[in-house]
Amino acid sequence: MTMLENKVTAGSDMIQYVTVVIGGQLFGLPISQVHDVFVPESVTRVPLSAPEVAGVLNLRGRIVTAINMRRRLHLPPLEEGQMMAVGIEYKHESYGLVIDTVGEVLTLPASSAEPNPSNLDKRWAEISGGVHRLDGRLMVILDVSRLLGAMFTEPMVAA
Repeated sequence: MTMLENKVTAGSDMIQYVTVVIGGQLFGLPISQVHDVFVPESVTRVPLSAPEVAGVLNLRGRIVTAINMRRRLHLPPLEEGQMMAVGIEYKHESYGLVIDTVGEVLTLPASSAEPNPSNLDKRWAEISGGVHRLDGRLMVILDVSRLLGAMFTEPMVAA
């Protein structure tokens, strides 16, 4: 094993992220939290669900709650085109985060993660676990517990 291989397999100082783009912003999901990347076929709307919930879908026999990330971030809907989704699990439930596009897998040093900058868009800061600066581009680290925890713990308000 070379010294570089040894350093990477020692592991805790490097993190792999699946990158996704939502509304032109680059986000990174720790690969350990990603179960699937898929194209949602048929999404069934759920009456009286939160506006961010696009519906539910069947993914290889599992019922998955589809979260429309554009709606969650108060962004305009994507023009017609093929949707992509990233499958994750949170508190023993399966979710599909519907995003614009899936990028590559990046391996970055954990030490290069920084706290959210004070000027980070409030919508992104709410779901961010920090950022990585990449060649003139900012990658927001998507914090699944902040994203889904806030969504499903807020009391429902009767309309």
